[in-house]
Amino acid sequence: MSWFRCPETRPWASMRLFCLPHAGGSAVFYRPWAKAVSPAVEVQAVQYPGRADRLADAFVTDAHQLARLVAGAMAPLMDRPAALFGHSMGAVLAYEVARLLQERGTPPVHVFASGARPPHDRGGERVADRDDDGVVEAMAELGGTDTEALRDPELRELVLPYVRNDFALIESYEHRDGTRLAVPVTAIIGDADPHVTEAQAKGWGTLTDGRFTLTVLRGGHFYLADQQPGVIKEIHRTLEVPA
Repeated sequence: MSWFRCPETRPWASMRLFCLPHAGGSAVFYRPWAKAVSPAVEVQAVQYPGRADRLADAFVTDAHQLARLVAGAMAPLMDRPAALFGHSMGAVLAYEVARLLQERGTPPVHVFASGARPPHDRGGERVADRDDDGVVEAMAELGGTDTEALRDPELRELVLPYVRNDFALIESYEHRDGTRLAVPVTAIIGDADPHVTEAQAKGWGTLTDGRFTLTVLRGGHFYLADQQPGVIKEIHRTLEVPA
């Protein structure tokens, strides 16, 4: 099963934007972006195993392993410049994928780290160890679109295992010394996100020798759902593609 969902193939696009979802998220989160983004950009959203149309595929339980699998799957799609956008858990994975791509001689042109503390400053919160209601409560606090699905008992049975797996994966992640990024990084956060402050988000800048920018938009952890035009505008401006 393919790792990527491309809502609109664009053979003429000069660049690909690989989008990595949050914990409990799936590729569908980025589907609206295909219509909103410049025709010069092709959106490729990562579909993690164990959910949506990959429900039958085994979970990956280690963030470094997941990054290796995503980077490997990207290889045939690196015939054009590629940028990475990751939200929350996806931001940490995007960073690890970028390191691997750089090691392999095909670095991304840019990394967008959204709604996340940097990989070396993760904090000690443990959602994965909570009971089912506790996990649902944590999802509700974050305000994600997946929360509604968790109110339905049948859907909850389908969704909770991969949500819990994702929280366990990101909460057990440890930053390792190794390849230092040379690519530019943009951190984007919501001004009311309880999980990452401006000061914490600035920590992303210490992980790259490339240019670093911090953008703060209005909103909470899922600011990008309400602020989609602002996020897309930032992507266009940064990647210097015509809107």
